[in-house]
Amino acid sequence: MKSLNRLTLTACMALLPFSQTAGASALEIQIAYLGFEADHGPVLSNILPEPADAGLRGAELGISDSNSTGRFLKHKYSLHTLSSPDSASLIAHAQTLYDQGLRLFVLNLNADQLRQIATQLPDDAVLINAGSSDNELRSNACIPGMLHTLPSRAMLTDALGQWLASRRWSRWLLLEGNQPEDKAYADSLQRSADRFGAKVIERKSWDYDTDLRRTAQKELPPFTQTREYDVVLVADERGDFGEYVPYNTWYPRPVAGTQGMSPVAWHKVVEAWGAAQLHSRFEKQAGRWMNSHDYASWAGVRTFAEAVTQTSSTDPATLKAFILSPEFQLGAFKGRKLSYRPWSGQLRQPIPLVHPRALVSQSPQEGFLHPVTDLDTLGYDASESECQVQ
Repeated sequence: MKSLNRLTLTACMALLPFSQTAGASALEIQIAYLGFEADHGPVLSNILPEPADAGLRGAELGISDSNSTGRFLKHKYSLHTLSSPDSASLIAHAQTLYDQGLRLFVLNLNADQLRQIATQLPDDAVLINAGSSDNELRSNACIPGMLHTLPSRAMLTDALGQWLASRRWSRWLLLEGNQPEDKAYADSLQRSADRFGAKVIERKSWDYDTDLRRTAQKELPPFTQTREYDVVLVADERGDFGEYVPYNTWYPRPVAGTQGMSPVAWHKVVEAWGAAQLHSRFEKQAGRWMNSHDYASWAGVRTFAEAVTQTSSTDPATLKAFILSPEFQLGAFKGRKLSYRPWSGQLRQPIPLVHPRALVSQSPQEGFLHPVTDLDTLGYDASESECQVQ
């Protein structure tokens, strides 16, 4: 009988925290998502276009995942969304949402739009950039207080540069398109080359209007004829010519960068660390593969949810202070607990190196050391950045 009483008491004590939680009032967490549907213009290749709902579907999955765990704590998450090709309407809607009481924003926008919204909204709004990989936002043209879940171009190209250095492929032929984004990516590759001891033997610009669907075999070999190189690196974010570079180079060399083997925030071929389950949930919801903007938006929502879970607060200042503290850790299916850099607000994260059908590697590569964390070998370290997000 005494043994039975002890068992009953133990069971009651085990149920007590849940009973107290169940009796508490629900905590309502409202998150805004704004996405810019960019018009990329006509391209000169048969590229697979970016899904119109890229980013949005990731944010929706983040809400679903947060509610799955939050219901045990009586935390209820809701998402207010607007995706539009009209920049002015997005900026105006951000103000409308703020006036309605929302303070947590996931923004799949370009750098100029991010600056406009950051200038417009008061300082108590917590802004997460899930749309722009602009290096300047993490180095010398920072937006005060902004967090970033999308990797910067520097993180992507450093991830690639480390892998090439580990293979001792140090002679790079760099091909870039004629869009501003292509130059930014090429500049980032040049920075990575300088950082990891590689040499760009030539940097060439593709400014032809040739339809490579018919002439790639004729046009690209002479375009890539130069001094011998170990690898061809492509900076063509829109996809005007880069898809046709593999197997059409003057020397039989591998291709990497925006085409060929690419550093990305996310890809379906990443399967370890529970990633396959994340893909399965996303594909069931969205009917397509998860991409980098989806992942960045998902991580933005999950960042807010993790902060709410750990602090039991919806106060934006409390949440942001915790997100930037050493105690914050985000489980994000990359084999590591992720955290934010307190100087630039950038989410530290491993970078997969993939080709369309398989994972090749993941950076940081073994042997690249750092006094704090090897994740800070990717992108702008504290001494290289003028940011101070705190």
